[in-house]
Amino acid sequence: MVKVLLLSDTHSYLDPRLDEHLKACDQIWHAGDWGSVELADKLAAYGKPIAGVYGNIDDRTIRNMYPKIRRFRCEDVTVAMTHIAGAPSNYKPDALEAFSKGLPMIFVCGHSHILQIKRDAKRNNMLFLNPGAAGQHGFHPEQTALRFKIDGARIYDMEVIQMPRIKVKLTPEEAKLIP
Repeated sequence: MVKVLLLSDTHSYLDPRLDEHLKACDQIWHAGDWGSVELADKLAAYGKPIAGVYGNIDDRTIRNMYPKIRRFRCEDVTVAMTHIAGAPSNYKPDALEAFSKGLPMIFVCGHSHILQIKRDAKRNNMLFLNPGAAGQHGFHPEQTALRFKIDGARIYDMEVIQMPRIKVKLTPEEAKLIP
């Protein structure tokens, strides 16, 4: 059994309210728009395996660390991930490219800052996950992430982590890191 914490659109900000969830998970998945290598380093410091992709705001360093499209297995579940994917009613080219090697059981994306958990009936009931935005930057009214468990081929205990959006005062150095 694997406990997964799924984040996206952190935009260089790791909310301290996620600390307990990061400590409790077995794997961290990040669907892009990390914002900085410092954010990636903070997540790596938890000592958990990280599966991620780069997003449209990520610089060359992050793009060298993480691919645009990632396919992997977690337990007996196939997973595909990309940052800009659209939605089940209108997938974008990166999503279609991810599907070209076979439909995953879970498809993960970010970018929209809109939390979505859906089954795609047209694609073998694939589970579509967009965790929304865990960071401060953007229009979203609350910061969100997902946590769930995978045991064999079973995906269960899906929980939305909702954090009221708090404006954080950044130092000038921190503000430079936000694209």
